[in-house]
Amino acid sequence: MLAAAAGWIVGLVWFLRLASLPASPPLHADGIVALTGGAARVETALHLLAEGRADRLLLSGVGGGAELRALARRAGVDPALLAPRVTMGRSATSTHGNAQETEAWVRQNGIRSLIVVTAGYHMPRALIEIGRAVPHVALHPVPVQPPAMRDSGIEDPEMLRLMAGEYTKWLVAALGLSRYHSFEPAG
Repeated sequence: MLAAAAGWIVGLVWFLRLASLPASPPLHADGIVALTGGAARVETALHLLAEGRADRLLLSGVGGGAELRALARRAGVDPALLAPRVTMGRSATSTHGNAQETEAWVRQNGIRSLIVVTAGYHMPRALIEIGRAVPHVALHPVPVQPPAMRDSGIEDPEMLRLMAGEYTKWLVAALGLSRYHSFEPAG
């Protein structure tokens, strides 16, 4: 029991480091997927699309009332120029669901390389789930740091609880068990 607890703590320390690593997007990929549910994810993905970093964008797990026009305005980009290249995915309710939604979109659009945009703490699990769904696609992570992560350090009990929970969910995904049960809402 003690060895398992020690292993979990060592793994959490590794996960905290992994979740804070920055990454740069490739010059170009076939597509972008943004896993909605947190600050700056959609805005970052829309900016990458507007910069020409990819040909298409899937916003996965979009809430029923959200519309591209409002999301683009909030990001400061022209929705008219991007609208033909953006798919609003509304079926995903979990990270595993994001991966399933992404797989269908990738297949429909012939995507071979994909920029993945989500929170840094969510990225390790998102890459496992999406990588399992589309093993033939090159994945390029572009993590965003939510304001709460920038404003408070890991010494904040709420942040530590969030990271410990996300690490545990990552373990479940790494073991391939997330497909059997939805352990959380998307991202």
